[in-house]
Amino acid sequence: MRTESKKTSKSSWPKLAKWLNITSSAEKFRSDYDAATIAATAKERRKSCSDQDRYVDVPDDLSEGWMMDSTSGMKKKSAPGTGGLELRMFVGTWNVGGKSPNEGLNLRNWLTCPSPADIYVIGFQEIVPLNAGNVLGPEDSGPAAKWLALIREALNTNKCDHEMSHYYTSKKCRQNFSEFLSLDEELDNNGENYPKSLRRYCLAASKQMVGIFLSVWVRADLCNHVTNLKVSSVGRGIMGYLGNKGSTSISMTLYNTTFCFVCTHLASGEKFGDELRRNLDVSEILKKTKFCHSFKSLVHPLSPESILEHDNIIWLGDLNYRLAAGYDDTHELLKKNNWQALLEKDQLRIEQKAGRVFNGWNEGNIYFAPTYKYLTNSDHYVAQSSQSKEKRRTPAWCDRILWKGEGLNQMWYVRGESRFSDHRPVYSLFSVQVDMKSKNIAPSTATLPICCPLKPLTNSSLSSTCCATKVQAEEQLLLLTRAQSCIDTIPRF
Repeated sequence: MRTESKKTSKSSWPKLAKWLNITSSAEKFRSDYDAATIAATAKERRKSCSDQDRYVDVPDDLSEGWMMDSTSGMKKKSAPGTGGLELRMFVGTWNVGGKSPNEGLNLRNWLTCPSPADIYVIGFQEIVPLNAGNVLGPEDSGPAAKWLALIREALNTNKCDHEMSHYYTSKKCRQNFSEFLSLDEELDNNGENYPKSLRRYCLAASKQMVGIFLSVWVRADLCNHVTNLKVSSVGRGIMGYLGNKGSTSISMTLYNTTFCFVCTHLASGEKFGDELRRNLDVSEILKKTKFCHSFKSLVHPLSPESILEHDNIIWLGDLNYRLAAGYDDTHELLKKNNWQALLEKDQLRIEQKAGRVFNGWNEGNIYFAPTYKYLTNSDHYVAQSSQSKEKRRTPAWCDRILWKGEGLNQMWYVRGESRFSDHRPVYSLFSVQVDMKSKNIAPSTATLPICCPLKPLTNSSLSSTCCATKVQAEEQLLLLTRAQSCIDTIPRF
């Protein structure tokens, strides 16, 4: 009986975890997709499948040309610089230590230095305290809303500080970043000469899982070219299921290039062997992250289902890898600012070099001090002031940004100096090659006309499709059969 009870308990735990907080609302996300364009042209606003008090704007290209024949084949990757558009993408990650932001917190200097980007990918960890109430109870979305408001204000501020802009584009600033990038021609070609109206930003999508929060912002004039927005969350916390640790991912297509952004908070601890738990977290996140196919995706199979199927992937977050060294050795190297000697003991570098994690992924050179663990509102590490070995935390580069994809080129990789939490923020600027070429459709294919009499294609069902909500498998199969039948009867062009 005891054995039977144990088996029942073990098998029922994943179901309990899912019931508590893991898979409910897994595909819901916030977005003000194309809000500026929709407001200007008074387009119809359709209710989304996300939170009941929010809306998603569905542009015309998703309404009219949304269904295509499945025989058209997969897209071929274009070589960088061929028929493409070069954009700048800012990526930032910050563990904020369970603190909610105050109104006076200014993110503008962090997000716009040294020059504005076209895409912003901003990930946070511990936006709420990781206590039992937040892990097991209903999700607290209050802090996420505050962070979104601060980001929106920083990106879309109407005030132009000419002196600050001049400072960031001066030789003084370029000397500070000389090891990463020469900005002489870059600013002229990207961002600084854009009309101010083009430097407005829309929230493409944001997603929260307990304390992990990821948001993606795009320049307003690019919003209409963003499609296939999907989200996925994987809990790797308590018992390997709950959301106090894990990942939140956003998948999207810009023109004809697919992107995946993975914000993670991996297993903590600096005991020997804890790095193996982090390796397992990475493996499970790669395995379990799935972007559900909507009806549109079934008949237009270009939308990736997993992380590694995307053209370009950014992995950011508090990866929690520590230094494989004692405190005394670390402390001496810290006093000398000998980062390269310390990096030889970095667990992530060691595990990656051994092929046990992130095989084939890239990370830029690190020329900044360890980002963890600081005393709050201080430039001193906890290890430098704590007398207790139990409370002492060896400084480490916990906060990292990695990438994979032929269209990405890292321009700089630095850290911020905000004293808001016990972590320092880390951020990077990428040059991104985006394929703008329209997908060639075979002569035997055709676009389904709006007048095709498919009763399920109402405004309501179309809105659900654009939000990537799940449809029952039987309904998907029925719709696919009807759609294919309709396509087959349309005269070929």
